[in-house]
Amino acid sequence: MAQVGSILVVCVGNICRSPVGERLLASALPDVSVSSAGIGAVVGAPADKVMREVAEAEGVSLEGHVARQFTAEIGAAHELILVMEAGHRSEIARIAPHLSGRTMLFDQWLGGQGIPDPYRKPIEAHRAAFAQIRAAAEGWVSRLGRKRGQG
Repeated sequence: MAQVGSILVVCVGNICRSPVGERLLASALPDVSVSSAGIGAVVGAPADKVMREVAEAEGVSLEGHVARQFTAEIGAAHELILVMEAGHRSEIARIAPHLSGRTMLFDQWLGGQGIPDPYRKPIEAHRAAFAQIRAAAEGWVSRLGRKRGQG
């Protein structure tokens, strides 16, 4: 896969799944600019409390995260856009059709079934989503080929 200099991770609210994906990719790909956004973002909100706790227990800090709304401009500023569900890809194509070619599923290398939203669900749903996001991130890191001894 060609070298990618910037990645945008997208979910709905930008408070559960995409912040985790962003932090995992950013820590494993130090030469890549990684950020996140939501197609229905809880603009200005920190990461979800339950997801912060789950991530922290797994050694991933979501401290300082601030949710932001996906826009065509934000999308265009990134070479690769990774979404958590097929519906998110469709929404990005609707908002910014010219970005369709750079939009892929975050779990592309795990079969592309999508990663369910754990928001307002029990902690087990958050743990399951975190595990799926971590496995999917590892797939991207191995294919982007710039893993620096982490993971």
